[in-house]
Amino acid sequence: MARVCFSCLFPASWHFSVSPINTTARQKVLFAGILFTFCLLFCLIFMEYQRWRPQLRDKELEKYMARIEDMEATDTNNAELNYGVVIDCGSSGSRVFVYFWPRHNGNPHDLLDIRQMKDKNRKPVVKKLKPGISTLASSPDKATDYLRPLLSFAAGHVPVAKHKETPLYILCTAGMRLLPESQQGAILEDLYTDVPVEFDFLFSESHAEVISGKQEGVYAWIGINFVLGRFDHIENDEDARVAVTVSSNPNQGPVIRKRTVGILDMGGASVQIAYEVTNPVTFVSPEQEEAAKNVLAEFNLGCDVQHTEHVYKVYVTTFLGFGGNYARQRYEDLIFNNTTTTNRLLGQRMGMGAEAPYLDPCLSVETADIIQKDGQTLHLKGAGNFDECCKQIKPFLNKGTETNASLNGAYQSPIDFYNSEFYGFSEFYYCTEDVLRMGGQYDAVKYIKAARDYCATKWTTLKERFDFNLFSSHADLHRLRYQCFKSAWMHEVLHSGFNFPADYSNLKTAQLVYDKEIQWTLGAILYKTRFLPLRDLRQEIVKVNHSSWQRVSFVYNHYLFFACFFVVLLAIVLYVLRLQRIHRRTQRELLWLEEGALSTEGH
Repeated sequence: MARVCFSCLFPASWHFSVSPINTTARQKVLFAGILFTFCLLFCLIFMEYQRWRPQLRDKELEKYMARIEDMEATDTNNAELNYGVVIDCGSSGSRVFVYFWPRHNGNPHDLLDIRQMKDKNRKPVVKKLKPGISTLASSPDKATDYLRPLLSFAAGHVPVAKHKETPLYILCTAGMRLLPESQQGAILEDLYTDVPVEFDFLFSESHAEVISGKQEGVYAWIGINFVLGRFDHIENDEDARVAVTVSSNPNQGPVIRKRTVGILDMGGASVQIAYEVTNPVTFVSPEQEEAAKNVLAEFNLGCDVQHTEHVYKVYVTTFLGFGGNYARQRYEDLIFNNTTTTNRLLGQRMGMGAEAPYLDPCLSVETADIIQKDGQTLHLKGAGNFDECCKQIKPFLNKGTETNASLNGAYQSPIDFYNSEFYGFSEFYYCTEDVLRMGGQYDAVKYIKAARDYCATKWTTLKERFDFNLFSSHADLHRLRYQCFKSAWMHEVLHSGFNFPADYSNLKTAQLVYDKEIQWTLGAILYKTRFLPLRDLRQEIVKVNHSSWQRVSFVYNHYLFFACFFVVLLAIVLYVLRLQRIHRRTQRELLWLEEGALSTEGH
């Protein structure tokens, strides 16, 4: 039996017969050597497993547990947590958000794990107030007084011992952008001067600013991709990925990483789009190149500028006047002007009374509506023709004929529709879900059919369905009345304006992501604090340099174990070869003795 096991462990060229004289000794030596080798291998594998065990855990369970923890109240007694405060000063009001994150994990390729703070009732720590800060244009010295309730609210949730190291960012948006620079500066100066006097947050002049629409769009794009985990390392083969050429370092070659998502957002007044540009951009003219500079933003989210793993180029732009309500207003203005002009030229009274209304293809069948302008009233009655509605509103896109043109003739970077993914928010979600009940995965064919059927449905039928609560709880009579128009407008903006193919299947309309609203402020603090991991990394380096020999890197331990393993293996091989030589010499000597004995007997 020992002979069989020995044959399995060594090549055939090592096989030799074993004499009864030294079999036991050889077996003991070989068994001890093999046992020692396997012990070394076991230790090495065990240490490697201990090192990589966190990465070997079920990723889905890890993500699930992260979501559960995110719902719990924030443990403010944990000294390892850091905090940040962002105030969104919008046009109609201001909101304060408090965020927290644990110490950085020490990997320079990973971002901070920033989450919104939860109070003891597990509610997000956020507070709102009205009106907007731009209303202080004539009294800028009251800006700090205006924000004091929000600042006090945040100060009450962040542990006092952490105030001095907690960054505070006051970021103003649309309302402030409309003010002259002198009035903007006066409001910001009051904040620079007075806020540090009363509050101990980490706050300087660079922490209060009026951000552009482009910055706001980039922050929103960062926020949703961060929540979706698109900035994480590739975990398995199921992760969609892209090859990205970093323009700041084109000689490096493409970076393979997770595919990010683009965002589409349609409000009442404007439409916004943002997505990553993964391929080098070429321009057909210097004018187009100049226009592209205003809509392309390249930035590094990583803590080390030398690493290009988190360098992103994002196309982002906002189209004012292309929101659902503004588009309807422009459409009604056109109807009113054309109808009154026709009536005046031909002596008609179309739409001047309910008995002879203007037939509007963008209202569902028999839906009544009126337009009041310049002291006149125009009566409308729905004709419910979705295709005709699309045809009539398409000119409002003002797209133009230039290559890569978008809404209003603006430049749009090419989109790789075969390897991309988009989320549609606000009106993109309301149009698909509130009435049509098709929110989620977007299918153009099914959407068009549902929109056509809705437009062709009589108002009395729609009203009955509404009374029986057959629509979303968010739907109201205003939504029912203008759903036909907004369905057509959303379709035209998406497919004719932004050039999405009719068979595009990677658009999801949503109101929440992972059951929570994604704010651009999350992207803002992630971008603003991107260099903070360097502080934790430096602290870790100091700890390692002053640690004991037991903290020697696993890399060197691996080298040591591999060296021991190969030394033992080499010793066993040499010993076996030596045994072979001894055995052959002994056999030759025995053979000589036998031959000598035979020759003696012969004589």
